[in-house]
Amino acid sequence: MQINLSDPYAAEKIKALQALSQVIDPELGINIIDMGLVYDLDFSEPTKIKVELTLSTPNCPMGDAIIQGVENRLLTAFPALKIEINLVWEPVWSIDKMSDEGRAQLNM
Repeated sequence: MQINLSDPYAAEKIKALQALSQVIDPELGINIIDMGLVYDLDFSEPTKIKVELTLSTPNCPMGDAIIQGVENRLLTAFPALKIEINLVWEPVWSIDKMSDEGRAQLNM
């Protein structure tokens, strides 16, 4: 996920990405940011954060753990806000969405 520094919520998005980089995909051992699983963060409503994310597959056995990790980390970073998670399947996740750091961790 890219952050445009002219975005009025850039600081909040950077803080959220830092928090979410602590959420690890238990199967691969890589954080969900480097995996490319987080598609969007929306701070436009003053009382909530909307998170659009995907999983590596629709039947990901660790999906619930990842979603719970997202919610826990964001609640720790933004305790006054409600977290709304929207799990999406389009665009479909692929290894092309991984960061260079994520690929390096998998020796790709």
